Amino acid sequence: MAYTYEYPRPMVTVDAVILQKAARGYEVLLIERKHDPFAGHWALPGGFLDMDETPDAAAARELAEETGLTIDESMTQIGAFGAINRDPRGRTIGIAYGIVLAEGTPTDGVRGQDDARQAAWHSIDHLPNLAFDHAEIMKKAIEVLLS
Repeated sequence: MAYTYEYPRPMVTVDAVILQKAARGYEVLLIERKHDPFAGHWALPGGFLDMDETPDAAAARELAEETGLTIDESMTQIGAFGAINRDPRGRTIGIAYGIVLAEGTPTDGVRGQDDARQAAWHSIDHLPNLAFDHAEIMKKAIEVLLS
C-alpha cells in the first residue's frame, strides 16, 4: 500500500537495552557501529521499524540481527525519545525496550553481525561514550529496570 502525505513525518527507530547481572553489578550489551553515522562508536542494538512489525518485535529483531542474541521473554518499554537532532540522518523518534536477563541465560555467544562490527558486554558503571542519545536511554533504562 502506498501512502503520500503533504506534510513531512519522522522515522521510527527502536533500541534494546539488555542487562545481565555480573560479578560486580550489571552489564549492558552494546554494539560497535560498522557504518556512519557514528561508525566505530558503541551503541545499543537497534534500528528502524519496518512497516509490517510492532515496535517490540522490531527491537527483538534488531537485537538478534546485530548480536545473535535471541530472547523469548517480552521486553519492558523504557520510553520514547524524540530530541529533534537525535539522529543526523533525519528526524527520528526512538522507542527503547529493555530486560534484565534471568541468571543462567546463555549469553556467551554474542557477536557483532549485520551492521555491527562487534558486540560486547560493558559494565553499566563504566560505559564508553555512546552514539546518538543512548547515554540518556541508558539512564532511563537503569531507573526503569533496576529500581
